[in-house]
Amino acid sequence: MINANISLVNLYFRIGKVLYDNSSWGNKFLDKLAFELKITFPNQKGFSIRNLKYMKTFYSEYIDDSEFVQLVAQLPWTHNIILIEKVKNKIVRKWYIEKCIEEGWSKSILLYQIETNLYKRQVKNIKYNNFDLTLKKNSDLASKVMKDPYVFDLIELTNDYKEKELENKMLERLKNVLLEFGNGFSFVGSQYKLTVGNKDFYIDLLFYHTKLKCYIAVELKIDEFVPEYGSKIGFYLQALDEQIKDKSDNPSIGIILCKSKNNKIVDYTLKYINKPVGVSEYKILDKLSIDYMKNLLAEEEKNSNIGINVKQP
Repeated sequence: MINANISLVNLYFRIGKVLYDNSSWGNKFLDKLAFELKITFPNQKGFSIRNLKYMKTFYSEYIDDSEFVQLVAQLPWTHNIILIEKVKNKIVRKWYIEKCIEEGWSKSILLYQIETNLYKRQVKNIKYNNFDLTLKKNSDLASKVMKDPYVFDLIELTNDYKEKELENKMLERLKNVLLEFGNGFSFVGSQYKLTVGNKDFYIDLLFYHTKLKCYIAVELKIDEFVPEYGSKIGFYLQALDEQIKDKSDNPSIGIILCKSKNNKIVDYTLKYINKPVGVSEYKILDKLSIDYMKNLLAEEEKNSNIGINVKQP
């Protein structure tokens, strides 16, 4: 399947070159080529005038960049059209191409990630964490996992929702929540109980990350970040490391999701915590955005690439 896709994209690239080299003839040449291709290959789809125009644009975009040609040949044709139309900056486009290849996004998920500006949220924004100080390895990978803000489809929340309501809606939308957290997250449980000194404590959401090979504790806060949140999740991480993680697991990581944060306060807090913790804001999509995203993701319902993985500790 991969080789067939590479062959098809390379064919379209060569056709695009023919169209580009003969562009001085205008639409007459394009119309004639479309007619001849349909006659020569009657059972082959993809030779409409519209698609031929895409081929010409495709060639002109990557005419002098062999590295790009090798990358985009690994993506389905529809993905390439979306990237050309939606992402004009070549550096940003390359990032989305590499993420597509790495995580196997469908076209709907690719559109979702572009429309929610994943590049800015995961790469361009400053991510507030202390991973470089607290992790002996995988600190870069852990930082790349973080986003700011996280964007969730939870429109049914009331205006004055409580933390428990936020958690419940995230569990109801677990498939989309896992999509937002990213590739590698496996769901372990909600209100995960830890017992320390004969007292019970509960982590809002617990995940296991298959690439980082560690547990990730997520705490949900419906207000602005305060330093006490850092101390609390540090306590949870210590308990996870001593009671739950295997010897082969890496140190557990904490993520605090707040409605808002003062970056200076976050920065000071992270400097005195000796456990790996990241702090991000979260946003709830508005109704218009929700309707748009639901349409994008509708085709994923029957045959989705996003499985709900559950890890048993």
